[in-house]
Amino acid sequence: VQLQACGGGLVQAGGSLRLSCAASGRTFSSYAMGWFRQAPGKEREFVATISLSGASTYYADSVKGRFTISRDNAKNTVYLQMNSLKPEDTAVYYCAASVLGRTLPRSSGLYEYWGQGTQVTVSS
Repeated sequence: VQLQACGGGLVQAGGSLRLSCAASGRTFSSYAMGWFRQAPGKEREFVATISLSGASTYYADSVKGRFTISRDNAKNTVYLQMNSLKPEDTAVYYCAASVLGRTLPRSSGLYEYWGQGTQVTVSS
């Protein structure tokens, strides 16, 4: 599985960005997908995850109500819509795939495949 994330950039506080992550392979619909982020000097942290069908999602408290994860299995793509961005959202954002059928995994150790990361910078 290869993951390619894009959509990061520089945005002012209060603005929005939409990240996309395209996956290779024909079994995308069998992977739980997640987004993580890592700020400078900090550990990688969980942001959001979505079930195989997209019917269920789970968010970190820090982004709940502002971020929305979604997926299009026909396009092998997962998205992260980020609204009301804050300077503390500045980080490299990574998409990840959990291929063993886990339900809404939140630990980075439960994801086997990772994208290369895309930088999100929110200015105050």
